[in-house]
Amino acid sequence: MWPLDPCRKEVLRFAFSCRILTLVLQVLTRFLGSSTPVVYWFPAHLLQDREPLLRSLEIAAQKPLARDSPPGQKDPSNPIMELLYNWKTCSPVTRSILGYFLTYWLLGLLLHCNFLPWT
Repeated sequence: MWPLDPCRKEVLRFAFSCRILTLVLQVLTRFLGSSTPVVYWFPAHLLQDREPLLRSLEIAAQKPLARDSPPGQKDPSNPIMELLYNWKTCSPVTRSILGYFLTYWLLGLLLHCNFLPWT
């Protein structure tokens, strides 16, 4: 076997380091995302404290349903969809939280479908 020149050794070392870093990050994000609910509790706490639209939705959800609704039917409104529909009226904290989760979801969808490393 031929000896590797220093340039090839550096390239191989760099490629190996990048791959290890990618694997560690994927494992960490999977571990934290699946076993630590605090990652999701904190944004939910911020949304409940700082978004007035959610408070108005909670008050509306406490009202009884119409008489002509089928028995056993629950309230059809989804609070997250209501926040997305009213994006311009949301607070900056709500926009940043929703933007983060939507970006994470969209990037994960695009990169995973193209066999790129994403968790």
